[in-house]
Amino acid sequence: MSMVRNSFADRREGYTDKAVVIRCVREDQSSVTVKLYYLRNGSARLGFWVQGKEYLLPIGVVLKALIDTTDHEIFASLTSCYSDKHEKGKGAVGTQLVGERAKIILDEVRDLALFDHRQCLEHIGQHFQPVMEGMEKEKMSTIADAVFKNYIFVHLDNNYDKFNLLIFMAQKLFSLIDQTSVPDNPDSLQNQDVLLPGQLITIYMKEKLEDWLQKVKKLLQDELSDSSKNFDFCSLADVKKVMDKNPSKQISSAIDNLLKTGRLVTQTGLDLQQRAGFTVQAERLNFLRFISHFRAVHRGASFAGLRTTTVRKLLPESWGFLCPVHTPDGEPCGLLNHLTSTCRITSYFNSQGKVRDFFKIRASILSVLIAVGMIPSLPKLVQMGPPDVLNVILDGRIVGYISSGEVEKVVAHLRQLKVSSPHVIPEDLEVGYVPLSICGAYPGLFLFTSPSRFVRPVRNLSISSEENQNIELIGPFEQVFMEIRCPDGGDGGRKDEFPATHEEIHPTGMLSVVGNLTPWSDHNQSPRNMYQCQMAKQTMAFSLQAIQFRADQKLYHLQTPQTPIVRTSTYMKYNIDEYPTGTNAIVAVLAYTGYDMEDAMILNKSSVERGMYHGQIYQTETIDLSEQSSRSSRSQKLFRRSNIDKSVRSHIDSDGLPYVGQMIKPDEPYCSIYDEVAGTTRNMKLKGSEPVFVDYVSVDVKNKKHPQKVNIRFRHPRNPVIGDKFSSRHGQKGVCSQLWPDVDMPFSGATGMRPDLIINPHAFPSRMTIAMLMESVAAKGGCLNGEFINATPFKSSVKKTNAGDEKSKTESLVDELGSTLVKKGFNYHGVEVLYSGVYGTELTCEIFIGPVYYQRLRHMVSDKYQVRSTGTVDQVTRQPIKGRKKGGGIRFGEMERDSMLAHGASYLLHDRLHTCSDHHIADVCSLCGSILTSTLVQPQKRAVREIGGLPPGKAPKRVICHACKTSKGMETVAMPYVFKYLAAELAAMNIRMTLQLSNAAGA
Repeated sequence: MSMVRNSFADRREGYTDKAVVIRCVREDQSSVTVKLYYLRNGSARLGFWVQGKEYLLPIGVVLKALIDTTDHEIFASLTSCYSDKHEKGKGAVGTQLVGERAKIILDEVRDLALFDHRQCLEHIGQHFQPVMEGMEKEKMSTIADAVFKNYIFVHLDNNYDKFNLLIFMAQKLFSLIDQTSVPDNPDSLQNQDVLLPGQLITIYMKEKLEDWLQKVKKLLQDELSDSSKNFDFCSLADVKKVMDKNPSKQISSAIDNLLKTGRLVTQTGLDLQQRAGFTVQAERLNFLRFISHFRAVHRGASFAGLRTTTVRKLLPESWGFLCPVHTPDGEPCGLLNHLTSTCRITSYFNSQGKVRDFFKIRASILSVLIAVGMIPSLPKLVQMGPPDVLNVILDGRIVGYISSGEVEKVVAHLRQLKVSSPHVIPEDLEVGYVPLSICGAYPGLFLFTSPSRFVRPVRNLSISSEENQNIELIGPFEQVFMEIRCPDGGDGGRKDEFPATHEEIHPTGMLSVVGNLTPWSDHNQSPRNMYQCQMAKQTMAFSLQAIQFRADQKLYHLQTPQTPIVRTSTYMKYNIDEYPTGTNAIVAVLAYTGYDMEDAMILNKSSVERGMYHGQIYQTETIDLSEQSSRSSRSQKLFRRSNIDKSVRSHIDSDGLPYVGQMIKPDEPYCSIYDEVAGTTRNMKLKGSEPVFVDYVSVDVKNKKHPQKVNIRFRHPRNPVIGDKFSSRHGQKGVCSQLWPDVDMPFSGATGMRPDLIINPHAFPSRMTIAMLMESVAAKGGCLNGEFINATPFKSSVKKTNAGDEKSKTESLVDELGSTLVKKGFNYHGVEVLYSGVYGTELTCEIFIGPVYYQRLRHMVSDKYQVRSTGTVDQVTRQPIKGRKKGGGIRFGEMERDSMLAHGASYLLHDRLHTCSDHHIADVCSLCGSILTSTLVQPQKRAVREIGGLPPGKAPKRVICHACKTSKGMETVAMPYVFKYLAAELAAMNIRMTLQLSNAAGA
């Protein structure tokens, strides 16, 4: 987005911390950033990047080099923002110091002995001739024109437009210095747009293509300049032979590497703040996780390591565009955001799918502006400024000026055309009218039509229309200066001087798709809604409709999901029933047996045996023989079972592939590969520690005679066990602590029902998830009436009552839900009398019980348990390695050591850190104290006569010290081996470690 904004410049000698930044975007979406720095002497410098290095030029030189003008016209243009009659009035952005600064700028040009347009061009050309490749023999003026075209305001073709924009930047910079306008916030959504995948690939491919063409050009020039070679430029064969030295495959391989690794290999940086972290794998853990990847917006990996928290703050400018709830907790909090359900990104295509002609769109907008009274900026330089007139900037180009008294009518007319005549004015045009103010934002009319912008719909109240024909798309820049009211009918504390012009369509428009699925989220504590947005993406769900034909590397699948009884309108809008995520469980809030403390929960064993929360993990093993074989022997390997080894016939079919439905245990074969050259058969065995079932086998039939690629999908049964994680839709997560028999579960005195799940009542007071209690009551009423309950949040905020209605005050939601239960003979509050399943006696108090939609999360104890007695150790330190897959151990760290010391368990501490870790018997010289100079002396072999068939006796072990040249004083000491390794590392640094041995008890 071509847009001027204030920011802080990096510190240089003579420079202040004030600057104006503009990011200029070409039609191909490649961009160049230009900065205007303010100097302490009152002048300014224009900074831009050439070949990855920043260059600075005096602003006066650039202004005189752009167009053939006089010093008087430049002075009048710079000082047009100041007028004596508006010195301290509303909208005054200039002061008397503007004239002094303009004189300093012009004096700098005169001090350089540059007096006219041609001399300034030659000065810039001489300055940039060494860095402009391929232009060594060009004129200085031609080089300067190339600098203006390729590096300064690249989104503009006309030098007059560049002149006007630079004047505007200077006026805004001077206003910032004089504190007549406030600096813009670079972290605000007002000043940001989105880098889409297509744009990134396009600009990266453009750079790689330009590099490839430059190399080809250099190769051809070298061939033409070499007289010893017979090179004919008109010969296709000769040219092709030279181009083969620089293969074009490197372009496609660069794009392929970007998609695989997310890294940019570039010298220019492509005007981006980072060079890594551009791709993420779109996981199909469940449907919600998959679609969230395509609704996510990341601020950038370069901000993740910053200590400041300003980039993570939720600013009011992002209302309606970024979801305030759907952001992860932890390191990416506030950096990884998600679009709201109504927000979308503008693109190159219109609603009919055709490519948009931006030149035609801008010309149409320009004609409308001229028709309503705008003064065009070209062909002459209009020397006017705020507060009399306001600049009109269309996609970073100053197209004219509008009187400040007429600008509000023009804005209203443009908004009306956006809604009623989208063929004249595009519907996603952003009309950013910054009104006149005292020391506020810099005034002007900013219009944007470019792609990659945030837009969202609101209702335009000035247009009376039916069937949602008054819906207008607005952007984050204009939203700050608009009056938008909520749909509850109130004014929101707005005074009569600022009547509302627009209205929100529905309050849920501020939430993301996942955030909108939480029932009655307006009754929950906000962090719980955040947790649910994360846990909804970790749920074992019905992942895919075509799961039997998929070959995903890993899939989680819930066997018997259900549709929720209590759901929001978004649930039906996005057809989440196609991918259900949980089960309606009868939940009792009860402290029962003590196994439900600290968020633990008791599951009904019989319910689990009947299929509740049963699931599987599907893992696909891909075997490609063409990748295993070399190019010369690609067709020499094939799938075939060995005829000699008959032990594999029970596992592998004659085609070398496993039987579908076969259970395979660890280290059992599941595939046979036959090598025709060597005549050998290799069996692939199952890794891991648990048995699996062969669910599906697919064969790539490109080679019909001998298939070279197969996908074997294994099914891991995952029924609920103790330690598995479950969660409600309100952030109430917990771990299964016990599978309790059905006969021992409490039962209802009225219905005889037993709960499927028991949670502790202490989970509610501090977390304040009132919506979960409401869901239980509502679901019970929905079951009794045989209907689904609409639990859309903020539903009561959109009800509008008639003034003459006697029942203007509608009953509360709790009253509505409670009365439904009373009609069916149940308690108003949803509680019931339960009897103990163990003693058969009535429990002392009524228990809150009802259906709640519970989710099973992917975190299962079968995938996380880790145990080890002895095993692999590190080769250097001889300590146990880490890692569950490698059979490693769990680290016994410093905090665990402190707890052992606090308990006085010194022998247990010694056992963990020494005996069971890297126990070592070292030879230490007590004379010199060295543990590194000991050497084992091999005894001389002597003829030993065997006596009575007994083995020969061993010679005693003899160890000497190299430093002392004697074996006297050698002692054996038990120590951790890493201590000996530390002594060796210190010896390598010329630091000698000595030990003092003592047998004293106090030593």
